[in-house]
Amino acid sequence: MIIADTGFWVALFSPNDQYHALAQQKLKQLNERLITTYPVLTETCHLLLKRSGQQAVIGFMNSYAQGAFQLYHLDQIHHPKRIIQAMKKYADLPMDLADASLVMLADHLGHGRILTTDARDFHTYRWKSHHPFENLLNPLN
Repeated sequence: MIIADTGFWVALFSPNDQYHALAQQKLKQLNERLITTYPVLTETCHLLLKRSGQQAVIGFMNSYAQGAFQLYHLDQIHHPKRIIQAMKKYADLPMDLADASLVMLADHLGHGRILTTDARDFHTYRWKSHHPFENLLNPLN
């Protein structure tokens, strides 16, 4: 499974986003399922509504309803101590709940393959405390 961050989803469902074509292209190339978290789902809906309107939110939620991606559920093992610990570690960025949830997801999956437009933060974050993320979207190239 490949981890999908908010920036990827926003780019994919926002035709005017600078990474829209790249997100579409990457999605077509994938032969693995996508996975994300509820904090990312919430953040994506908020940003899509603000930037692209209700139809973009509906399109995104329809893709979830149709099984286009899976949601990973945070539980007591992850929340709140481990999330707070991660937020403190990356306070200089700062790290938000959505990003912290994706670090917990990478820990669970045992890999950091991610689709994100947030190259700076996910270049800095480490899963299992020392493994770097691999940005498959790589918007800087």
